Order: sequence, then structure tokens, then C-alpha cells
Amino acid sequence: MPSANGVKKRVLLSWSSGKDSAWALHALRRQPDVEVFGLLSTVNEHFDRVAMHAVRTALLRRQAESAGLPLRLVGLPFPCGNQVYEERMLASMATARADGVEAIAFGDLYLTDVRRYREEMMAGTGIAPLFPLWGRPTAGLAREMIAGGLRAQITCLDPRQMPASLAGVEYGREFLDALPAGVDPCGENGEFHSFAFDGPMFGRPVEFTVGETVERDGFIFTDLLPPEG
Repeated sequence: MPSANGVKKRVLLSWSSGKDSAWALHALRRQPDVEVFGLLSTVNEHFDRVAMHAVRTALLRRQAESAGLPLRLVGLPFPCGNQVYEERMLASMATARADGVEAIAFGDLYLTDVRRYREEMMAGTGIAPLFPLWGRPTAGLAREMIAGGLRAQITCLDPRQMPASLAGVEYGREFLDALPAGVDPCGENGEFHSFAFDGPMFGRPVEFTVGETVERDGFIFTDLLPPEG
């Protein structure tokens, strides 16, 4: 239910472009006391892409448009140390607080050190961290997302943990069945990253074409290209 004064909590969602962020958006929109105010993404300024996921900013914008939400970008230099990252994130939180944002939601699932870092960084900012998917068993969550209509493409994977041939394929039941034992089905340990392009959180599918697959810095990346024009 909405708060006692009838005002919904204004929430920004930390948006990586991947499936967990997308499903967190779906979960937040089902909470009657929450207003999702926008998406917050960090982008590598040198490559104009989302860090690690390697998704082009042009596709990031198309996701936000399809979700019907404004996109706030936090530009990061390359390389980027922790101090610069934290300074720019704190500046973005100050702007969000001035806009009446009360919380920032994250799609984290169970890594306690990551959650602790976010909580410590946000302490004293006036903005609370939210974790709408926290503690969900990932095997069940993965199949729930797929059954719920979420579609995503694998954009990056760690070939030391899973076959390189899975780069660039769609995240679905066949993908899950092909994962080696020990690989988290949601990739929570960094085994793989994805680009969400369809599902109940979007007004329409985000169109793209699959580009080349390359190995870089020990990871396999598949480039996704926005439609021409």
C-alpha cells in the first residue's frame, strides 16, 4: 500500500542493461508503494558502452525508451579507479536527492560483499538502497524470468568458467541446460552478462542485430548493434 500520506516512494533503478536489472524493474512496478522515477547507468566514456556488459549506449537509450523511463548516465573515464567512480556516483546521488529520489534499487541477488559496499557508499546520502530480488534462489529465479517473458542476449562471458560458444546466444532454457555445473544460472558471480531486449518491463521489443564476437582481456564479448537509422 502507499505510504500514510498517499505518496509513493520515488526510486531510481541502477540499470546495467541486463536481465537482472530488467526483472528488478518488473518487480518494483508490482509494488504499489513505489514510483520508478528513472534508470541510472554508468557508461565508459572512452568506448561509449556499459562497463562489462559492453552494450552500446545507443541500445541503452532504446531500452529506456521502451521501458518508458528517463535515463540518467554517469560517465566514467577509462581506466577508472574506485575514487573517481565513487565521486561521480555520489554526485549523481546528490542530484537524485534534489529531485526527491528516496531510494536506489539494485538487481543484486546474493553477494553480501557487493551489497555491503553499496550500503556503505550510500550511507549519509539521504538515499536508501533497495534490493528487490535479494535472496531469491537463482535456479528458480532464472526459470521464472524466462517463463515470465523476459528475453536477453548474452553479451559477455568468462571462458574460464563456461564454453565460449555460448557468447551471443539468447538467455533461455537451452542456455541454462548448457551451463557447466557450478556456474550460477543468473551469472551472479560474473560468469556472464546480458542485454535484456523484451519482456513485461518493456513496451515493445528493443531491436538489434548480432555483431562480431571477440576475445578481449580474458573475456569473450559479442557486439550488439542498433538497427540502421
